[in-house]
Parts: sequence; structure tokens; C-alpha cells
Amino acid sequence: MDPITIALGLAQFVPGLIRWIGGDDAEKAAKVADQVVGVARSVTGRPDGQDALTAIKADPALALQMQQAWLAHEIELAREETRQLAEINATMRVEAASDDGYVRRWRPTFGYAVALTWTATMGAISWAIVAEPAQAPSIIAALVNTSPIWGIALGVLGVAVVKRSQDKSRRQP
Repeated sequence: MDPITIALGLAQFVPGLIRWIGGDDAEKAAKVADQVVGVARSVTGRPDGQDALTAIKADPALALQMQQAWLAHEIELAREETRQLAEINATMRVEAASDDGYVRRWRPTFGYAVALTWTATMGAISWAIVAEPAQAPSIIAALVNTSPIWGIALGVLGVAVVKRSQDKSRRQP
């Protein structure tokens, strides 16, 4: 059984585990799943993740030990996440304090670029579907393939807008 499936099985014994293996980041989910399976193997002394899950299901004392061991590990995950957020925050503060006008304006520039690109893309797709209705399914399928790119761009834009709004609200009396 793969580590994510085992980790999902362990989630019934470990409150908050889904927070770490859920979401869109499959690489992070796989990494955390490997970690939780490793914790389960060390708690049970079993060499295989599936055997560790079976042992934890069968023994409430092992389930409690698993919870305690994972909570200690979860503290380290939270510290790493906090460190990453602190780096991002420090970078944004340096940008906001910069004397270089472009560094201060990159977020609005990026926002306008995304809006212009989005408008151009949607206009071109709309025109293509109207001009060639028979091609609509393949055009829409191609559009779906751009979802990861738009997801990243819009995610960055969302963070930039929220952060910029917070920056502006702090400056006003």
C-alpha cells in the first residue's frame, strides 16, 4: 500500500494529520505521508507501513503513542512552515521599503499583466469557439490544460493583493 493511503488510514488516530497531507501540493503530501508512516513504523517497531497501521488499529495504547509521537513531529513541521512564512514576510517588507520604484510596483504591474493576459486569452477562446463551433470541445480541453498555470498566477496575484491591502491599511492613520 502506498504511503499516502497508509497516512490516510492513520489519520483516524492522529488529529490534524489531514492538514498536512491534504491540499494541492502532491510533493509535500507525499513527503509528509512518508514521514507519518516512518513515525508509525518507529512507534510499532514494524518494518512495513501497512503492518504498522494494522498494529495501531488493533492496539489503543499504540494509537495513543502514535498520536504523541506525531504531535512532536508536527511541531517541527509547524516550525518549518513558520520559518518559510517569515522569509516571505521579510521579502515583502524589503520590497515595500525599497527606494526603487519598480520594486515597490512589481505587484501592481504583475496584476495588470495577469488581467490583460486573462482578457486576451478569454477573448481569443470566445472568438475561436464562435468562429469554429465544431472545435469547441478541443478548445475547451486545451483551456483546461492551462489551469495549473492560471492557478499559480492567480495564487501569486491573490497573495500580492491581500498583502498590499494590508500594507496600505497600516500606513493610513
